[in-house]
Amino acid sequence: MVRVLGIDPGTKSMDLCGLEDGRVVFERSIETIDVARDPEILINEIKDFGDVDLITGPSGYGIEITRLSDIPKDVLEDWYYRYILLTTKEDIEKGMERGFVGAFIYYSMTKTVIRMRDEDLPVVFIPGVINLPTVPDFRKVNKVDMGTADKMCVTVLGVYDQSKRLKIPYSDVSFILIEMGFGYNAVIGVEGGKIVDGFGGTTMLGPGFLTMSYVDQEVVQLARGWEKSDIFVGGCSTISGKDAPEDFVRCVDEDERCKLAWDAMFDGIEKAVAAMTVSVNPKEILLSGRLVRIDRIYDELVKRLSRFAPVRKIGKLEGARITKETSQGYAMVADGLAGGRFKDLIGWMEIDKAKGTCLDYIYHPKVKR
Repeated sequence: MVRVLGIDPGTKSMDLCGLEDGRVVFERSIETIDVARDPEILINEIKDFGDVDLITGPSGYGIEITRLSDIPKDVLEDWYYRYILLTTKEDIEKGMERGFVGAFIYYSMTKTVIRMRDEDLPVVFIPGVINLPTVPDFRKVNKVDMGTADKMCVTVLGVYDQSKRLKIPYSDVSFILIEMGFGYNAVIGVEGGKIVDGFGGTTMLGPGFLTMSYVDQEVVQLARGWEKSDIFVGGCSTISGKDAPEDFVRCVDEDERCKLAWDAMFDGIEKAVAAMTVSVNPKEILLSGRLVRIDRIYDELVKRLSRFAPVRKIGKLEGARITKETSQGYAMVADGLAGGRFKDLIGWMEIDKAKGTCLDYIYHPKVKR
């Protein structure tokens, strides 16, 4: 029996999904801000699941398959901030002082990973989209975020879901995935059952709920001292002045700023999907994430995107009830890497062949320094 655990560090909640022989048998959802205050909450939930063969830990922007036990304890904190989160402890502490939700998330992820190392848990870090050999290098030039590890994971669930539902081999699977989380949006392209392209949360053509996503380089130049914490703001929440997605949706017909943010977000998603058809001939448009559970957002996506392909919500793993799709994908990757039910799927998608970090394709001289 193969027992694995996937941990998805979401902006709003951290979800744990435990599998036994590929079936969901354990689910927990914890408020991320609570984990930031006390990492032991998450550690205790992990222990509650019991002995495991493998855990896929919070992997940020992604990296080639890397065991936590291979990172020396004395450099782990700096390594995690630098290579997984692309920031520094000082920058995150500044963001927390300014009250940015994203900064608290990064802080909680780091503290949790340090505690998992202390407990000698069998944790691995996994790739993002940019690390995969199935994505051509020319699409990676001067990019960092083509889809973080969690976006890669939910795409794994999408490949399995379409293959099972349409009764087709992985080689015939093709879709465009739209993932809309509390913080970031992403659009990922799959052709032949493999990830071939992606717009990540910071490269999307339009704002997410928290992040501004794509930004004109002139804006960065004008701002001068651009910090990591600045990535966590500027999106629909900032534009509309609403802290909750539900409040934002309710004000669209009554407030000009809400309508402006709404139109900007959906215009960006529609353009990103249109651009993705250069790389993918999709059988379907799959939807996932916290925001697509809001009826009006789902209806707007169907209205705008049905001209590209049939639109539907992504399916769930057998036994899943409360965990997000991303955490289910995290668990599937763990199962496949541990030689379980999803071994062939992970092998087909070449996740085990991922190489390097998300910093390997930067050519701008200032950034390379």
